Amino acid sequence: MTQSLAEESIDLLKQLISIPSFSREEEKTADAIELFFTKHGLSPRRSRNNIWSVNKYYDVSKPTILLNSHHDTVKPNPGYTRDPFSADTEDGKLYGLGSNDAGGCLVSLIAVFRHFYNQESLKYNICIATTAEEEISGKNGI
Repeated sequence: MTQSLAEESIDLLKQLISIPSFSREEEKTADAIELFFTKHGLSPRRSRNNIWSVNKYYDVSKPTILLNSHHDTVKPNPGYTRDPFSADTEDGKLYGLGSNDAGGCLVSLIAVFRHFYNQESLKYNICIATTAEEEISGKNGI
């Protein structure tokens, strides 16, 4: 399962990089994340362009750990030397707009959430939030 989590995370990151997702324009990345969650049985919830889910055996009596990252990006800098929407791999590194801030973090947290989602005996609940408008501190983000 670990290998498939890694491969699927990289594929999701490449997909997210290929979709322009400037702040206030994240609908298509939100759609992609929601579809990914649904495909993997993660029961997504959505408010505007914010997608979240809780572990399968969520228990209100337990404390909750929040895994949070954003899927919006800034616009590419004019000095950008690569196609910002092409997820290029070179020397073991993946390049593209949002790959570092914060796509890599986001897909890593999604992988962690997927790993623990079906486990019954967790001491904590887990909530994943993939949020919008972080780059501008927008009112429609969480």
